[in-house]
Amino acid sequence: MKPGKHHPEPTPESAPEPAASTARVWEIEESLTVPLAPEAVYPIVADVRRMKDWSPEVFAVRPLGRSFVGFNRRGPWVWFTVCRIMTADPGREFAFDVTSFGLPIARWGYRFAPAEEGAATLVTEYWIDRRRDGWRRRIAEILGLVFTGTPAARRAERNRAGMRTTLLRLRAACGGAP
Repeated sequence: MKPGKHHPEPTPESAPEPAASTARVWEIEESLTVPLAPEAVYPIVADVRRMKDWSPEVFAVRPLGRSFVGFNRRGPWVWFTVCRIMTADPGREFAFDVTSFGLPIARWGYRFAPAEEGAATLVTEYWIDRRRDGWRRRIAEILGLVFTGTPAARRAERNRAGMRTTLLRLRAACGGAP
């Protein structure tokens, strides 16, 4: 705002819709407590071959050392991504960067913290959209729409729902109530 200019706060009657309804969301996270210690939950999550057991989109994974290929499906849409493990800190965090045709797409990760309930873990799944700049962003967004059927502006919303499903299934795999 320039000096000397005053813009009053909008009143509820004149306020536009909240920015969250139309603004692009670049980062989200969801958390859930599972009934195992962090050291026990970590290897379950870090075994990327098991991702198909809890993710609502992943149907297969092919490990390749510190990388892996994820095969995904949502309705009639099928796509694959190449993922590189960026953080592998047992009992604390596991994260990987996702690319498609060499274009940065996202970082997915899991943080593990001891929960107050004793031998339990607060698992936080997070997603950071990496489609941010220039022509690469536009191409990655178009590819995302073609392969997943989800516009980039709605991907965070879809991912949040998927995270909830993933965490509930992970908790069930760890011996907790779904």
